[in-house]
Amino acid sequence: MFDDMKVFAQVIESGSFSGAARRLDIAKSAVTRHIAALESRLQGSVINRSTRRLSLTEMGQAYYDRARRILDDVAEADEVARSLQVELIGRLRIAAPMSFAHAHLSPAVAAFLTEHPRVEIELDLDDEHVDLINGGFDLAVRIGALKDSSMIARLLAPCRRVVCASPSYLAIHGEPTTLDDLEAFDHRCLVYSNRPVADQWRFKVGDTWQVARVTRQRLTCNNGQALCDAAIEGLGLAVLPTFMASEPIVRGQLKMLLRDYPLAEPSIYAVWPPGRQLSTKARAMVEALSQRFGPTPYWDKNLSTEHELRRS
Repeated sequence: MFDDMKVFAQVIESGSFSGAARRLDIAKSAVTRHIAALESRLQGSVINRSTRRLSLTEMGQAYYDRARRILDDVAEADEVARSLQVELIGRLRIAAPMSFAHAHLSPAVAAFLTEHPRVEIELDLDDEHVDLINGGFDLAVRIGALKDSSMIARLLAPCRRVVCASPSYLAIHGEPTTLDDLEAFDHRCLVYSNRPVADQWRFKVGDTWQVARVTRQRLTCNNGQALCDAAIEGLGLAVLPTFMASEPIVRGQLKMLLRDYPLAEPSIYAVWPPGRQLSTKARAMVEALSQRFGPTPYWDKNLSTEHELRRS
C-alpha cells in the first residue's frame, strides 16, 4: 500500500510514468502495476489517460493531497532519526554556474568535505540551468530570477553588479560619468550573452529604470570570467558581478564606473525540487553556504566606501 502511494506521488511530480521510473530506479512496467494496484484498491481512476499530459481525476487529487502529507511526514521522521548521527555520510549532487563556482563555491565545497570526510560531492558546473529532477540533482546554486517558480529556494546572498573598466582603457577612451556618455562616446562594451536581452543594460535612475543600449559590442560571451579577463586587458566596459570583480578592483586592475546609477541586483539562491525532502547532508550544505556567503558577502566587504574613495 505504501509503495503504491509513493509511486503514485512520483508519477504526478515527475509528470510521467517513465519519469517516475527513472527517479525510483524501477522498470516502467512496475510503475504501471503499482498504479493499477492503487486504482483497484480505491475502486476508481486516479489519473486521466485521455490526454497527452497526465492529469488527476477528482479522486486522484484528493488522494494525492493526503498522500503527499503522509510521505512528507515519513521522510521527516527518517531525517529526524538520521540527524541523530554525528557524522554525515553519502553522495551529494550539486549543479552550479561555472564562474561563481570557480571563485567561491569550490572553496566552500572543499571546506565542507574537509569537515565531513564521509560525504562525497558531485559538482556539475554549467552556466545554463540544468533539469534538477531528471538530472538527479539534490540541489543547485542559481543566480538571478528563478524562472521555475515551483522550485523551493533559500536566499544565500545578494549579487551586486557594477560597470567596470581598466585604467588603461579609461586613459584612452575617457571615463563615462552619465548614462548618455555610454552612447555619446561610443564606448566599446563586453557583453554577457546569457541574459534575455544582451544588448541592454538597465540602470536605476531615481525611482525608475532606464535602459542604455549597448551598440558597440567588442566581445560577446556566455561566460562572465572571460568578460572580466577582457576588461582587465583594456578591451572595454563590462557589467560584472562583484563576486567576480571585487579582487581586480581591490588590486587596481579595474575601476568601478557610473556608481550613481545602480544596476538591478539579482540574488544567489540554493534551490531544490518541490516534493523532495532535503537530506541531512544537503540541508547541512545549504546552511554552510548561507553562513559563508550571506547576508553581506565577504567579496562586497572588500569594496567598502573608504576603498572606493581611495580608488576614485
